Amino acid sequence: MTIKPSRQMLVPLIIATTLFMENLDSTVLATALPTIAQALNTSPLHLNLAITSYLFSLAVFIPISGWLADRFGARLIFRLAIVIFMAGSVLCGLGQSLTGFVLARLFQGLGGAMMVPVGRLVLMRSVERHELVRAMAYLTFPALIGPVIGPPLGGFLVTYVSWHWIFWINIPIGLLGLVLATLFIEDVRDSTVRPFDFRGFCLTGLGFTGLIFGFEAIGRGLISQSIVNALLIGGAASLLLYVLHARRRLYPVIDLSLLQIGTFRAGVIGGFLFRCAVGATPFLLPMMLQLGFGLSAFTSGSLTFASAAGAMLMKLTAGRILRRFGFRQVLVANALISAAFILVNGLFRPETPGLLILTVLLIGGFFRSLQFTSINSLTVAEVPRDRLSQATSFSAIAQQLSLSFGVGIGALSLHLTLAARSGGQIRADSFLIPFLTVGLIAAFSALVYLRLPANAGSEVTGHAALGKAKQDG
Repeated sequence: MTIKPSRQMLVPLIIATTLFMENLDSTVLATALPTIAQALNTSPLHLNLAITSYLFSLAVFIPISGWLADRFGARLIFRLAIVIFMAGSVLCGLGQSLTGFVLARLFQGLGGAMMVPVGRLVLMRSVERHELVRAMAYLTFPALIGPVIGPPLGGFLVTYVSWHWIFWINIPIGLLGLVLATLFIEDVRDSTVRPFDFRGFCLTGLGFTGLIFGFEAIGRGLISQSIVNALLIGGAASLLLYVLHARRRLYPVIDLSLLQIGTFRAGVIGGFLFRCAVGATPFLLPMMLQLGFGLSAFTSGSLTFASAAGAMLMKLTAGRILRRFGFRQVLVANALISAAFILVNGLFRPETPGLLILTVLLIGGFFRSLQFTSINSLTVAEVPRDRLSQATSFSAIAQQLSLSFGVGIGALSLHLTLAARSGGQIRADSFLIPFLTVGLIAAFSALVYLRLPANAGSEVTGHAALGKAKQDG
């Protein structure tokens, strides 16, 4: 089903409302984390459970988002997801303890698990393939306003009002998304609804639970090492059983056969590595500025917004860059450039001029966003339309798992650094090793993209057509 051309670019703007809300929520939380930890009488390193639990909820429930959209209609599920996300936001704002706060984040993640993947599914079924990069830019440009205003807004609220309001501001945004979705989004669904893979859903849920929380607890002393080992072994075993199960299932909850598509495989694997690094940055950077440099939450947020501002600038040029150079050249070179900018964050010191920090974050945000646009477009560039539902769920799961692992890697690296060098006290130089670690992970993603053919995804970028036109001329 294809929406009329006059409305094709309206759909991504409406879906961007929910992306704006989710991105605003995550960036505001990252800035407010040290303050919330103090209010809940816990350590900021322990409160990263609030980030991990949300990402965990996304990873567990995203696999069923595509099936629910096909079974009950994308518009209904999209609107229901917004309502759940808003309800979870209210509960987060009412949290009085670490346990209650984490449980509220889990519930909020249930809404996010359906909201963004189903929105992207509607988008990909609503536009022609040659319009995909343009539609992705329309989708992500308004959504990037959230990360731009999120850090300074979050810093302002926790410094001068109350941290509870960083969640309650989602309510008017969510209501706007509900109204626009009801008025303008058509009820896009697959003509054939595949059977629900309940056994596969249970196996993946158990697997993600074990690996995410087991990895989160390594070396922290939160639970005994025997329980950590049991979580990791049990999670890995469950996912291995799922792989065996999926080979025998006609319609598995996560369709592993999609990895046979070269561009999809590169987008998922390379994107996983790159997002691990990027997922750690919003956790590490505000903590460095506030706890390492002694800045207020408002001042910290006034600096970190620059990354998102750079990302917005990139959206104006992404299509032309991909058309000129193609996916492979852009992804390889840009992975290395972005990795270098992530590493530079660890070299900041309290005496580093604020203007220099702003400049580095602005330019780094530009290249990072170019990488995200390229990865997102490459992942679905050659997926058949009748498999877009499964591909959207699969790639979304990989995205959320990578972000969760990134937060875990950043927190673990910081914990080990503190234990080895500063007796557990956070100092200005405690963040060099964590940023070096995640920067190297981002650089490794370039090796995945080197294997792509030169014309990979050319139907989406127009790169091959551009080259042929030059030869003909």
